[in-house]
Amino acid sequence: MTKIGSHIKENNLDKFNSNKDKFNNLIESFNIKIKLINQGGGLKAIDRQHQKGRMLARERIDYLIDDNTEFLEFGRFAAYDMYKDVGSPPAAGVITGIGVIDGLSSVIVANDATVKAGAYFEISLKKTLRAQQISLENNLPIIYLVDSAGVFLPFQEQVFPDENHFGKIFYNNARMSAQGITQIAAVMGPCVAGGAYLPVMCDKYIIVEGSSMFLAGPALVKAAIGQDIDIDTLGGARTHSSISGTTDYHEKDDIGALNRIKTVLSYINFSKERAFYRSKSNPPSFNIDDILGIMDPLNPGQYDVLEIIARIVDDSLFHEYKKSYGKTLICGTAKIGGFNVGIVANQRYIQKTETGEMQMGGVIYSDSANKGARFVMNCNQDKIPIIFIHDVNGFMVGKDAEWGGIAKNGAKLVNAVSNSIIPKITLVIGGSYGAGNYAMSGRSYNSRFMYAWPSAKIAVMGGSQAAKTLLQIKLSKMGSVDDEKKNQLYSEIKKQFDKQENIKYGAARLWVDEIIMPQDTRNILIKSLEIVNHQTNLPEPKFGVLQV
Repeated sequence: MTKIGSHIKENNLDKFNSNKDKFNNLIESFNIKIKLINQGGGLKAIDRQHQKGRMLARERIDYLIDDNTEFLEFGRFAAYDMYKDVGSPPAAGVITGIGVIDGLSSVIVANDATVKAGAYFEISLKKTLRAQQISLENNLPIIYLVDSAGVFLPFQEQVFPDENHFGKIFYNNARMSAQGITQIAAVMGPCVAGGAYLPVMCDKYIIVEGSSMFLAGPALVKAAIGQDIDIDTLGGARTHSSISGTTDYHEKDDIGALNRIKTVLSYINFSKERAFYRSKSNPPSFNIDDILGIMDPLNPGQYDVLEIIARIVDDSLFHEYKKSYGKTLICGTAKIGGFNVGIVANQRYIQKTETGEMQMGGVIYSDSANKGARFVMNCNQDKIPIIFIHDVNGFMVGKDAEWGGIAKNGAKLVNAVSNSIIPKITLVIGGSYGAGNYAMSGRSYNSRFMYAWPSAKIAVMGGSQAAKTLLQIKLSKMGSVDDEKKNQLYSEIKKQFDKQENIKYGAARLWVDEIIMPQDTRNILIKSLEIVNHQTNLPEPKFGVLQV
């Protein structure tokens, strides 16, 4: 193992301080938005929830998880700046993540009744399905804290009939139960219509006094069969505890229900077997806070990604693979939190090959694609998780690249990543553009977790390139246009693409699991490795046909 990194602050103090100031300003702007998101539906809605004698979704989670532990939240920016006609629902009206309950990592899904009465939008549904996927892939129990009015009816066509719409939740309930994944539901408010199937299809069902569950509410019952009946008689806690026998536990309040969840979990025999060996862990040799000064978050340009890796891995020790070959893609092994990992990261420095070719940083060439493919296969052979660190412009283009086989060599890397069976964790720190996103295990490639820094950008290409391309197409249909009009059109197109590549836009649509702060990266990666360690059922790796 080789010690990597340097006291970068001493190398260029002015640049370091400039980068750090820009990052701190960016982080502060995100923290302001996060504070607003955490307020859910706002102070009035919070008061209404408390007046009902009910806790807020975040209060329920805080009480449920063990003392002195932190909730690893996912999808906090879900639905951000979306559904503007009806008011963007903070966090999509449902809070998801992983918390430690009675010493056990557990997925938690909690409807936020202060946001549109906990109603489901398409993104709320996508977020819930993602939570179920995390539970299934990592062999974790899942807890549902139900407090929802059902689907958001004005947009019902976006959540009801399709393959990955509302019915998929119940399909997953059934499949997860069949695979032995513990599911516990606590109904702590309304649970209506199709949503009523969720708690019934869980292994354990708790209901709180004053809550209700029914397939059709009193108004619909009246319209359908002419029967007059009140909510409590139709589907209240006493009805389902004492008459229908649907629920397993009837609790008087939220605290009672949350305590019951803890008790139920404490009486289940969960396997202590883990997938990966974990050794003693030592911190990096460099201060994690210095990670803010390494790159310009607004215009990354050239920087040494090894300086970032040095502030993430144990002891700042890194065993680099094929160091002098395919140098725009850094590959190697290290330990993070005592776990053996492989790391694949885009090197942003311009590189010179042994044959004298100059290679642009952040671009995947044929040699780096071949190197990356072989390294990913090695990690599968060695059964070690892979951390992918993105700041990638894509694959090299042009005559030399095409004649050199960039398509077939890039396909090898995509093939290796696609067929990888060991856990992959993806971190986007700068750009993640085009097929480079695919090769570096982007969202479509089933990384167990995908995180992004506030500096991240995700798009098919950069805003400038996209705007120039679309401008040429538009001008070809317009005839003679003066320079002023051209500049106006270019600015309009670029503005739209700049908005779409911003990480808040991607996070709103769940292209990443969470936006994390750079100085939290090591701790979050360690938590993620602890979580993936629960899934011991790893098949043998098999790779498809590779073009040579």
